[in-house]
Amino acid sequence: MHHEGHYTNRTNWLRAAVLGANDGILSTTSLVIGVAAANASRHSVILAALAGLVAGACSMAAGEYVSVSSQTDVETADLNRERMELEATPKQELQELAGIYEKRGLDKDLAFDVAKQLMKYNALEAHARDELGINDMTKPNPLQAAVASAASFISGGILPFLVAALAPIQGMVFYQYGFAIMFLALSGAIAAKMGGSSIYKSIWRICFWGTVAMFMTALVGYIFGVQTS
Repeated sequence: MHHEGHYTNRTNWLRAAVLGANDGILSTTSLVIGVAAANASRHSVILAALAGLVAGACSMAAGEYVSVSSQTDVETADLNRERMELEATPKQELQELAGIYEKRGLDKDLAFDVAKQLMKYNALEAHARDELGINDMTKPNPLQAAVASAASFISGGILPFLVAALAPIQGMVFYQYGFAIMFLALSGAIAAKMGGSSIYKSIWRICFWGTVAMFMTALVGYIFGVQTS
């Protein structure tokens, strides 16, 4: 049997993992850069990195769980509604499914036969997949997404935290930016490779917007530092 490798079944966990890692790198680095640009002490810089790391991981996990759970609730409601419609008006649902296949290029008789066979096998599954766009491959898992987000945020955020602890306090802003760009480029390359997309496009996109975010926080920190000095 010929086996084809596809990337669609990785969408849910890959999205959460990449989002978490990039956010961990970018938000923690931006926070440290903002504090360091205000001429803060190493203790303040490390404390800011640690606080950002913990708060970000918890926020990512909670936000992802709530978001995916809401999506799951909507899909469940749609499935329940479809199940009732199949019980109440099976003939209309058969015509509706046949119409979907007809629009995809099948002739009328073949579309009707296909719809009839699929509904005989599993009517709800056929309507969920072809009418609602819901299938087991893309069905979200709230707990999986939450754990992946928190773990990946920590894996990304720990990097700028280590830089904050080990790099010279003089020039901390530049050390943070330099290492962050390398980390983000690596994260973008890994995500693109695993997702089967363009590596260069992924790296350019994350590095560009990462630079914008870090520049803005550095500017805020610099202005704050000047005003309070």
